[in-house]
Amino acid sequence: MSKLDKTYDPKLVEDKWYGKWLETGLFSRDASRGGEPYCIVIPPPNVTGILHMGHALNNTIQDVLVRWRRMQGRNAVWVPGTDHAGIATQNVVERALKKEGKTRDDLGREAFIERVWEWKQEYGSTIVNQLKKLGAACDWSRERFTMDEGLSNAVTEVFLRLYEKDLVYRGNYIINWCPRCQTALSDEESEHQDMGGKLYYIRYPVTGGSRKDHVIVATTRPETLLGDVAVAVNPRDERYKVLEGKTLRLPVLNRELKVIRDDFVDPEFGTGAVKVTPAHDPNDFEMGIRHQLEPINVMNDDGTMNEVAGPYEGMDRFACREALVENLKEAGLIEKIEDHDHAVGHCYRCHTMVEPRLSPQWFVKMKPLARPAIDAVKSGRIRFVPERWTKVYLDWMENIRDWCISRQIWWGHRIPVFYCDDCGHEWAARGSQEVCASCGSKNIRQDEDVLDTWFSSWLWPFSVFDWPEETEDLKFYYPTNTLVTASEIIFFWVARMIMSGLEFMGDIPFSEVYIHGTVRDDTGLKMSKSLGNSIDPLTIIDEFSADALRFSLLIITATGTDVYLSSDKFEIGRNFGTKIWNAARFMEMNASELPADWEHPSFDPKTLTSDDKHILAKLNDTITACEDNLERFRFNDYARAVYDFLWHQFCDWYVEYSKQIFQGDDEERKRTVLTVMHHVFSTSLRLLHPLMPFITEELWHGMGYASGEGSILDAAWPGTGDDEMLEGLGITASLVNYVEAKHDMIRESRTLRADYGLLPKHNVEFTIKPAGEQHMKRLQKETTSICGLLRAGSIAVDREFAPSKAMPSVITRLGTVYMKIEGLIDIDSEIQRLEAQAEKVNEDLGRVTKKLENMDFINKAPKDVVAVQENRKTELIEKNDKLQKLIDTLSEMR
Repeated sequence: MSKLDKTYDPKLVEDKWYGKWLETGLFSRDASRGGEPYCIVIPPPNVTGILHMGHALNNTIQDVLVRWRRMQGRNAVWVPGTDHAGIATQNVVERALKKEGKTRDDLGREAFIERVWEWKQEYGSTIVNQLKKLGAACDWSRERFTMDEGLSNAVTEVFLRLYEKDLVYRGNYIINWCPRCQTALSDEESEHQDMGGKLYYIRYPVTGGSRKDHVIVATTRPETLLGDVAVAVNPRDERYKVLEGKTLRLPVLNRELKVIRDDFVDPEFGTGAVKVTPAHDPNDFEMGIRHQLEPINVMNDDGTMNEVAGPYEGMDRFACREALVENLKEAGLIEKIEDHDHAVGHCYRCHTMVEPRLSPQWFVKMKPLARPAIDAVKSGRIRFVPERWTKVYLDWMENIRDWCISRQIWWGHRIPVFYCDDCGHEWAARGSQEVCASCGSKNIRQDEDVLDTWFSSWLWPFSVFDWPEETEDLKFYYPTNTLVTASEIIFFWVARMIMSGLEFMGDIPFSEVYIHGTVRDDTGLKMSKSLGNSIDPLTIIDEFSADALRFSLLIITATGTDVYLSSDKFEIGRNFGTKIWNAARFMEMNASELPADWEHPSFDPKTLTSDDKHILAKLNDTITACEDNLERFRFNDYARAVYDFLWHQFCDWYVEYSKQIFQGDDEERKRTVLTVMHHVFSTSLRLLHPLMPFITEELWHGMGYASGEGSILDAAWPGTGDDEMLEGLGITASLVNYVEAKHDMIRESRTLRADYGLLPKHNVEFTIKPAGEQHMKRLQKETTSICGLLRAGSIAVDREFAPSKAMPSVITRLGTVYMKIEGLIDIDSEIQRLEAQAEKVNEDLGRVTKKLENMDFINKAPKDVVAVQENRKTELIEKNDKLQKLIDTLSEMR
């Protein structure tokens, strides 16, 4: 044992131990070690990212799982890495160039990509270093990047295999277009937000008719009417039979429009007539195909109007909207304008409003890939926790649409497709190509687009092990075991990984998917920089410690539910760490060396008291609870189990109980108690280690539990003792119940002291009238320990005790406890004190009652506010009743 500092210094300890863990390669694992594999692949954070509370929660959960499985003896590896984050990273570098007065076009493609790599080298390790501050037990020798050579090879291989199976194709379809990033987005990358807008009812004149002859069409995007090619009505809508054989005139541009009939049109919605703009609306695009209508694109890549927009050319789309509506009003072509709330897609990266746009893009056919991925979940081979996410996954998969995988940016995996400008041949190939694969011409070019960032991420569980090479690690660790992630990327990432694993590996990528909640502030708002309500994990680590951050996050987070967080919540973890440290120092102060059999003690049941046996029984219960809760992903219950045991059972009861032993002269008893304490404490440190790795490592070594330089991570996860072993030590359910009842009796007796204002210095005499012969025998053996825990002057156990007059008492499961107060307090003064308290309580009760009788308050106040007042009323009534009983008892003693 080494001497522990008086106070725990987490900054010093955390830096010291993480450095040693890295130096010794503690987290490194590979297939050559054999054993039962356990593998987690980290959800790769964006290379542009910095650690936020969502990362802290996600990675703490993964770290707990990996450390726990490692201590169980599994060959556990946690593979780290980062994502190249195509759009996000390109945006960051382009902003830096803008400050220099340059654009990416000024540099050219190759120079720009070099600039991004330079940025990555300088800033890309930020979040990795932050994860290390958190204590992440990743095998950093395996760190991967989605643009590194091995993963890039995997991306190319997958594209080629899909291309050869006709599962990728290029087509002219309506896609989500971000005018700010100037690239296509997948459906999942277009995040819909509810917005207040307008619904414009516009008159389309009938060709050759009078001013009164028109069709009214409603739209939320009037600027797109410049691309209209028809107006559609339902073939069964009698109102529009009069338009048979007629055409309409497009407002402003005066282009002639067909009137088409299509079952897609709902005659009950709006006016029953809809504008058809195939280049700017997905439903209109499908109608255009059915009716052989030529699409007209009226916008440039940056969201400005193009030359087809006539007088509006060069205007921003929203400026065009305003100008066009004014022109329509002047022409008498606006019927009315209504407020209209609707959901509008926004770019998931820059939050610009997305524009549906006709564009040639690359797609993956998803339905053939989705079928086996649906079966894998339905059959139970892959399990979602909480189970409710299974339905969300299946609903999306069963209605899956093709995935747009091309992006019009430069940073990313360039699409490995080549075109010959001489013979028109198209082919996909690995590496650079010099000549056409068909005609031998050198007049060839590669596709300009890059692949969606998620196209590399969906290969993550096997690409990190150097697939398509059949490495030993790939064969050993794949399929991985547990994926820990958030609900918002079930579609982006989880579902696609399942599909790719089954398609390219022939097996599922993981068997369990744990979906944790969202981190919110204490008012329920999602934490974000833009709202100014985010809490920086590094600030919390600096102020409270990494262990405090980890522990506090998990103990307040129920399975799969959102986390409501404020800075003061981290005091839970810090205070717990202080409590553990102080307990260790107390043990150290009472023994100069570690008991020889602390790890595997062979106790003599005759030397163990009920308190010794009780703490051993509660330890066994805690081991079982920790194991069970971790297996079920109930991380808060795991944290609560070890917290309650160490704080309440060990520190509050057994440590307090031991103090009188160490103050006595019985050396044999001291040795037994120390052996129990060290066995319990060392086991508890192992239970706690996955959650608080730094303080447990420091105490594992400081208390002398470590074998040489060995880490607590290499110590075995505690196993539970069987019932026969416990009974052999005389540990029965009856004994445990007795000690629990004794603790309750002591608590209630302490409360009795406090109720009458008695201080620790008062030598109070207690008499226990036991409820039965069995209790009397047990209590008589333990009067000394009970006396110490109660800080009493004396304790008597008397089954025949009958007080001659009123006496403060409390009824417990073990019997009635009487407290003698004559000579210790001034009864009249005490009655006055209690009456003053009762008067104040009654005043408060009157105010709360009046508020609850006010129907305006009941009807208008939020339910939770009313509930607070109702609870307050109940508490005040109970407090008043208790005060009256105390006063009555003292009055009878006058």
